[in-house]
Amino acid sequence: MTDEFTGLIFDCDGTLTDSMPLHYVAWRDTLQRYQIVFPEDRFYAMGGMPSHTIVEILAAEHGFRVDAMAVGLEKEDEFLRVMAELKPVDWVCEIAKQNHGKKSMSVASGGFRDIVRAQLELIAMNSFFEILVAAEDTDRHKPEPDVFLEAAKRMGVPPSECLVFEDSPLGFQAARSAGMAWIDVRDRANVVQRP
Repeated sequence: MTDEFTGLIFDCDGTLTDSMPLHYVAWRDTLQRYQIVFPEDRFYAMGGMPSHTIVEILAAEHGFRVDAMAVGLEKEDEFLRVMAELKPVDWVCEIAKQNHGKKSMSVASGGFRDIVRAQLELIAMNSFFEILVAAEDTDRHKPEPDVFLEAAKRMGVPPSECLVFEDSPLGFQAARSAGMAWIDVRDRANVVQRP
């Protein structure tokens, strides 16, 4: 599946790590303090957005004024509290291990750099990726292609030669907009989708 590609780009949450259920618990517990409802299906649909962006959208929908960055950081602190329970997505991590030193590889995430690094360290995958593009590195976030385009740029690989491993519809849109092929890691068939 990876043979025809020069560069491999991995999302982190829900792709390299099975973190999404833990993120949802952190969101639920944080937002309850602000009387903001965040249904689980909506949470998964917004996967790939930075936390402060999600807070801005939800607060506006509920008619609340909150410091979106502060609430987003509060949610990240809540996630760090439960992060010890984090598990790797073994088969995706195995692809990264098999291609280490053979292909250019990077992590491109809508999460904050420190949180992504902490996850990679916890699952012992931090040494497999020299390049990490996080929420702080681009102004626009998934579904915009910027995070993937920045990863390709840093790897020195044309977008058309990159394969993205992703778990969210917003991430698929971002890969398509970047002109990159992608794999929906939720579907173990490993079907390469084309832009």
